[in-house]
Amino acid sequence: MSTSAARTAHALIADVRFEKDRMHVYLQDGRELLVPLEWFPRLAKATVAERKDWRLVGGGIGIHWKTLDEDVSAQGLLA
Repeated sequence: MSTSAARTAHALIADVRFEKDRMHVYLQDGRELLVPLEWFPRLAKATVAERKDWRLVGGGIGIHWKTLDEDVSAQGLLA
């Protein structure tokens, strides 16, 4: 396994923040991913309150929004 593949396989999310049209996903190793909300239509259409209502799952392997029925994984974002 290459070093970059290992970093992707073991990436864990630490925090999430939103701008108007982007999601900032902060990984535990210090990396920050900027993701266009258009990739996730439910998040793009969600209210500010709905976007803030998330929780980490699996010790940081993903993010879950119960009210939006949306899940995002670190590995999926890095793929």
